[in-house]
Amino acid sequence: MRGGGPPAVTNPSVAVRCYHSCMALDERDLFTEKPEIRPGRYQCIRCRRTAEYGIRWIRRSKKNRLPAGASEEDRAKFAKARNYLLRLDDQVTCKACGKRFEIPSQHSLMIADQFAGLPNEEELEREISAASGDPAPEPAPEVKPALPARFTRKSTGWK
Repeated sequence: MRGGGPPAVTNPSVAVRCYHSCMALDERDLFTEKPEIRPGRYQCIRCRRTAEYGIRWIRRSKKNRLPAGASEEDRAKFAKARNYLLRLDDQVTCKACGKRFEIPSQHSLMIADQFAGLPNEEELEREISAASGDPAPEPAPEVKPALPARFTRKSTGWK
């Protein structure tokens, strides 16, 4: 009785050609990956303090052209593909109490169309005040507080 392995292939070029034509491309073949850190404001569920944390993301940008050896199915996937961000961090450590808490998972994937061109908070506040008719508050010049007397009096008695 012979071994129960797969049948021997007499022409290896046929097997390789069939393997590549039948195999679909991996999603990572359609994108270039670039890590980045983006700020995010989250509230600790234990101490209820809000702080800003640096969250690790991977930006996946669509390649300029389709890789060689792609099937019709792969061409359809490539036509529908869009740039997106994928969050890597699931938990952060609270800056106040030191406990780890989970980041809400509804924002673990962001399509590039969703955040491109969005105004930042300062621009948004200026637009709101301009639309409401309130005069824009002028930034007050920074006035440094006076130093306490213990730092300004002459040091007597020191040798």
